[in-house]
Amino acid sequence: MAKLHSAIESNPLQHEKLVVRIKEILSRIASAGSAMRRAGRRGRQAQEDGPMENGAGQEPGVPEPPPSEGTSAPRPPRARPRLVFRTQLAHGSPTGRIEGFTNVKELYGKIAEVFSISPTEILFCTLNTHKVDMQKLLGGQIGLEDFIFAHVRGETKEVEVTKTEDALGLTITDNGAGYAFIK
Repeated sequence: MAKLHSAIESNPLQHEKLVVRIKEILSRIASAGSAMRRAGRRGRQAQEDGPMENGAGQEPGVPEPPPSEGTSAPRPPRARPRLVFRTQLAHGSPTGRIEGFTNVKELYGKIAEVFSISPTEILFCTLNTHKVDMQKLLGGQIGLEDFIFAHVRGETKEVEVTKTEDALGLTITDNGAGYAFIK
């Protein structure tokens, strides 16, 4: 801290440039913060057609280069690296790689494309397990290391159920791509 203080005192012109630069950074942070607060009021719950976090955008954690003196031209946004996820069919298949989706419907389409099946054949997806585990169902968020297992429609089987109680006890849910299944 003492070195910084002595450097500021020895070069007042450099000090002024630093102050101007700090003010620019603070104003950017303030405007970004207000934009985030506005977005936060709208809610961040992932919806069927809402973006999952796999599109293009500003890459986080990469410092911006300092602007040239006398210019304040806006910089073009940097493209965020594409996120690539591993996937398999739950009943067994080679591992496929998918990327470039922004919602669940597109995710199912990408998985179907990799395995040459129709997206409507995918009933649901689980994360990190090939087993039918309703606690591991794919939701609105996927971790970078998550492995996606697609559970596809099998042979149609007809069953007969005898109801002896008031309630049947079935839970029907949506897979996020517009198709319902019994949980």
